[in-house]
Amino acid sequence: MSTIESAPSPFAPSQSPYLEGGYAPISRELVAGPLEVTGELPRDLSGIFVRTGSNPRFHPIGQYHYFDGDGMLHAVHFEDGQATYRNRWVLTEGLAADVAAGRALSTGILERPDYRRPEGPYKDTANTDLVFHAGQLMALWWLSGKARVVRLPDLETLGNQTWGGRLVRSISAHPKVDPRTGEMVIFDYSPRPPYLSFGVVSVAGELVHHAEVELPGPRLQHDIAFTERFTLLFDMSLQPDPGRRASGEMPLVMRRDCPSRIGVVPRFGGNADVRWFEVAPFFMYHTVNAWEEDDTIVLVGCRIPEPLSGEGTSHGAPLLGNLRIAPFFHRWRLDLARGEAREEVLDDVLTEFPRMNDALLGRRSRYSYHPRLAPSETFLFDALIRYDLDGGAPVIHEYPRGWYGGEVSFAARDGGTGAEDDGYLLTFVQEEASGCSELHVLDAADVAAPARARIAIPQRVPTGYHTRWVAAAEVKHQRPL
Repeated sequence: MSTIESAPSPFAPSQSPYLEGGYAPISRELVAGPLEVTGELPRDLSGIFVRTGSNPRFHPIGQYHYFDGDGMLHAVHFEDGQATYRNRWVLTEGLAADVAAGRALSTGILERPDYRRPEGPYKDTANTDLVFHAGQLMALWWLSGKARVVRLPDLETLGNQTWGGRLVRSISAHPKVDPRTGEMVIFDYSPRPPYLSFGVVSVAGELVHHAEVELPGPRLQHDIAFTERFTLLFDMSLQPDPGRRASGEMPLVMRRDCPSRIGVVPRFGGNADVRWFEVAPFFMYHTVNAWEEDDTIVLVGCRIPEPLSGEGTSHGAPLLGNLRIAPFFHRWRLDLARGEAREEVLDDVLTEFPRMNDALLGRRSRYSYHPRLAPSETFLFDALIRYDLDGGAPVIHEYPRGWYGGEVSFAARDGGTGAEDDGYLLTFVQEEASGCSELHVLDAADVAAPARARIAIPQRVPTGYHTRWVAAAEVKHQRPL
């Protein structure tokens, strides 16, 4: 596709650092391979690494937020000892309408929402997260929208998954797949009541449970966690304030006089079953994991104590729209017997987009892998940190000077031992000055070591969001929509 100039608009063309440099959108869809490799491509690595991100098809109108752009997928396919690259837009209804009009039709989240739109107050871009469940890869949106099914390896958008029409609302980014049962725990949230709901999709791909949860008002959710028996939901102190938006002020407020709450509910429970645990005020984009230890639930994630001011940071925190992002690795312990919560900071380094070996989701895990935030006004990650919850010292993999990485996915070695760190970590890395992009393959058990393989990508891969590794066996057993 080539860029088409926007028609005259009541909004000025957007200017934003997230439209420049390494964030600038690209305009072509490409298939290329076999790719040039520096180092050695592991022979026991077979499958597809996919990353999603924000890539506006047309120049945005109004104020632009990093989360606004159309979803674009970038994928590297490992097969027969070779690697192939391709990228493609996620074909949403909003993008199709823009293409038909030859210009951007919708403003983003920094502009006033339009509740008259039948499809919702904002454009659903499917640009945020990827999940593979019941034989289907789905692209999802962080403000809750439709689940777009994408075929591998060609990245064609097949349509929307509604689970036989049983999905009565929408689905947010960051559902979680239980590797033990094969069930997927989903959730969504809304600016209008009911403000929060959650559900369960069976291993066969059927929506078998859905329940609404009462909250005092609308909340930003973004992520959940689960254990073998419970789902964990959040009522955080960073809250929307419609009155402030109406007066032209920033429409979010950090209510420090209002404790945050973590809700614990049985996986197939309902509103009456939720137990709320009060904790210190915070906001959080991403959890790492949760599990049960006797009568205690342990939750780990990247907690932001002061999302509006950035206070308490060890160095400059990036600006994301109207928020300062200063997340720290954190642990909560929820005592089910006493109804009490304890919490502690695990590190004073700013990290985000944490990942782990997803085969241990919902059970006790030891390692997690966190991109380290560089001292920058925008989201840049200059290193990867491996944390050890058994008490080992953090291990750091620093990218070459001037290069920045992103979220990793863990890929188990073919025929491996099944140990938690027996596999590889994959991430796109970009040189800021030149835009040169590579996919790096790291040893998950030896994170500090140089990349096992640096795979040259034949075009710039803009800085993006979340990733997903889909093993060759899963690719082979995909299901049509």
